[in-house]
Amino acid sequence: MTTMLALVQLARGPTMPAQAEFPGSDGLAESVNPWHGCARMKLSIIIPAFNEEKLLPATLAAVREAASVFTAAGWRWELIVCDNNSTDRTAAIATAAGARVVFEPVNQIGRARNTGARAATGEWLLFIDADSTPHGRLFARVREHVATADVLAGGCVMRTDLRNRLLDGLTALWNRLSRRMKWMAGSFIFCRTEAFRAVGGFDERLYASEEIELSRRLKRLARQRRQRIVIIAEETLLTSARKVRLYSGWELTKLFLQSFLMPWLTLRRKQAYWYDGRR
Repeated sequence: MTTMLALVQLARGPTMPAQAEFPGSDGLAESVNPWHGCARMKLSIIIPAFNEEKLLPATLAAVREAASVFTAAGWRWELIVCDNNSTDRTAAIATAAGARVVFEPVNQIGRARNTGARAATGEWLLFIDADSTPHGRLFARVREHVATADVLAGGCVMRTDLRNRLLDGLTALWNRLSRRMKWMAGSFIFCRTEAFRAVGGFDERLYASEEIELSRRLKRLARQRRQRIVIIAEETLLTSARKVRLYSGWELTKLFLQSFLMPWLTLRRKQAYWYDGRR
């Protein structure tokens, strides 16, 4: 649902990016080894999480099972959960599952992803939302692209856990636009670490559409480097449609109307839709 909302907002016009700060000459951005397909490749899986005690256990279990394809290739990987100022057991659940937990006090998913990326030590970053469950076939596709020298970043198409005619239509529309425009859904983005840091990460002024804004900057960088942005269409990511269940039709309609009529207000202001505690 967040990505669908982003379509409405970005249809009203582009934003001017504000770069986040990442390590400089003493950080990973200056020391990343650019080779691919090597047995010692390392990938950092980053999951931003705000009050996700209900869905996080399934996501962490799915990630660990799917990541076996990286282990089988001799790659190293780490799992980082950014606790985005949760008031429930999110951090404890992540720690018990063996994840490295970092903390971001400001409730904003772009900041949470950036905080996780600052802690990452891998040559590649893989962002997955806490309400999404990947599988091994999808990770195998990621492995293929990471091992390809001309790929800068990528995403995948998605499906939701709710069968609904309107939602299915919006999801299909997003998937078509994602493939055509090379827009990466925030629920699943993989990217070279040095490229992510070179463009400044997610725009921390935005509370929505941050993934499409990042996609635009990475596309420009890819063109400059003669590299590609890829969208995996052969495998899908299962993501939660809980917002449709938790909010009334009027609440969702009001949000979409506000997003269309006052996009910059919606983009730059913390919305109850994301942080009112309904989970």
